[in-house]
Amino acid sequence: MTDIEIAQSVKMLPIREVAQKLGIEEDSLEMYGKYKAKLPLSLINPEKIAQSNLILVTALTPTPAGEGKTTVSIGLNEGLNKIGKKSIVVLREPSLGPVFGIKGGAAGGGYSQVVPMEDINLHFTGDFAAIEKANNFLAAIIDNVIQNPNHEIKIDPRTVTWKRVMDMNDRSLREIIIGVGGKANGMMRQDGFNITAASEIMAILCMSNSLTDLKEKLGNILTGFTYDNQPVYARQLKVQEAMTILLKDAIKPNLVQTLEGNPAIIHGGPFANIAQGTNTIIATKTGLSLGDYVVTEAGFGADLGAEKFLDIKCGYGNLAPKAMVIVATIRALRHHGGAKPDELNTPDTEKVKKGFANLQKHIENARKFGLNPVVAINHFVTDSQEEIDALTQLCAAMNVQAVLSRGWALGGNGTTDLARAVVAEIEKGENYFRPLYDWNLSIKEKIETIAKEIYGADEVEYSAQALTDLRKIEKIGLGKLPICMAKTQKSFSDNEKLVGRPTGFNITVREFEIAAGAGFVIPILGNMMRMPGLPAIPASENMSIDENGVISGLS
Repeated sequence: MTDIEIAQSVKMLPIREVAQKLGIEEDSLEMYGKYKAKLPLSLINPEKIAQSNLILVTALTPTPAGEGKTTVSIGLNEGLNKIGKKSIVVLREPSLGPVFGIKGGAAGGGYSQVVPMEDINLHFTGDFAAIEKANNFLAAIIDNVIQNPNHEIKIDPRTVTWKRVMDMNDRSLREIIIGVGGKANGMMRQDGFNITAASEIMAILCMSNSLTDLKEKLGNILTGFTYDNQPVYARQLKVQEAMTILLKDAIKPNLVQTLEGNPAIIHGGPFANIAQGTNTIIATKTGLSLGDYVVTEAGFGADLGAEKFLDIKCGYGNLAPKAMVIVATIRALRHHGGAKPDELNTPDTEKVKKGFANLQKHIENARKFGLNPVVAINHFVTDSQEEIDALTQLCAAMNVQAVLSRGWALGGNGTTDLARAVVAEIEKGENYFRPLYDWNLSIKEKIETIAKEIYGADEVEYSAQALTDLRKIEKIGLGKLPICMAKTQKSFSDNEKLVGRPTGFNITVREFEIAAGAGFVIPILGNMMRMPGLPAIPASENMSIDENGVISGLS
């Protein structure tokens, strides 16, 4: 069966019964139908958080086929519950653009899914819509201020950095001209759209610890500069109260369930190549307050999502993972070992051994954060036993346990070995999380640390524009913020063609973006796309809905 057929074949529990497993009274739930609910922030318990076990799931450098982090995360959660642990999986929300484009949804796969799968992949509880409205409200206010010649703040329209957003892939909106048609329609200027997941509002929602914290961060958004080159923050435009009102429900995490009826929390959805790529601090803390184990994931490879989770999210959320799982597939190792696209499903132990260099670097990186990882081999039917044995032996030589994960095919029954391995790693008590760098270092020192330690680069180079941006960041006092690198997810380097474990390369910072509200500085490596386009044949063409409202073709 397809993913959606599997999801539709399972009888879901009413969400109040799922909540009861966590000791949540029905009166505490804000119901969104029978199978979804929002949870109050009052459930967060700092004392319980300190006692719980946070498990971060990441992956080796991804390939076009994807490595299945979400599927492994959900499967691991099922396995932990199978062996008697009170575990909750905490994930990001999918974006509509990729769902209808080429990537598909983000609700897991096979027998390791969260449900209701259709709702989660589509409008869900309206969080993305609220983020979109708050973002575009600020955009409208900025242009309204520019339009008003008597306004006390004189924003130079050439410096406005704030773009509008929508949750759809639409390349035609990347670069646009607004204000066409005369003075009554505003000042004509160049503008554009980002996809909602790339909005700083999304990043802010995920970095906030409370409604008050959210409001403060919204006020800290840098919107542009005045004609005399002074920064203009959102709080100066008196918008943070209204924006917070728009987000008052979106800040609450969403409770759903897995196919096996175990609790799952899904909240927030920033991309990992241009933002922090992890769910909300609030969702993670809610999970830790309600369960003994929390399985969460970070987007793309460990050099992106995991590094940002550990260096940014853990800092702002005062979080410390006790275990890391690195997802690897035999297919991905063949890719990094030099296999061509038509060879990815053909067993080749030598290419797997060669491709292991990529996974080896990620393992080494994990240890720089004080974490000894467990490798989850996400199983595919094209994997040969010889390849699996070779990978297991290579990991063992690094004192790392590699465990076959069959969650896609078997659900929790296929991940109990992985669950036991992760619990054993935690119970050793040898993992002591530490961040990679001190936020008080200079921006260049922080970038160099990430580039050399995590990517393996020799040097960091800066364009003339990047150096100008850097002086501006330091002038307005934002030099002590953590670093959120924006680069290709396909390579440790900033060149997507350098697969495996490249050496002897430099990285180039082309320019900087300032996410003062979210609380990080973004060095841009190469051309990063914030508004994807649709493929020639979008995934939407294979979707249908019958007269009873039953959807098919969604993945």
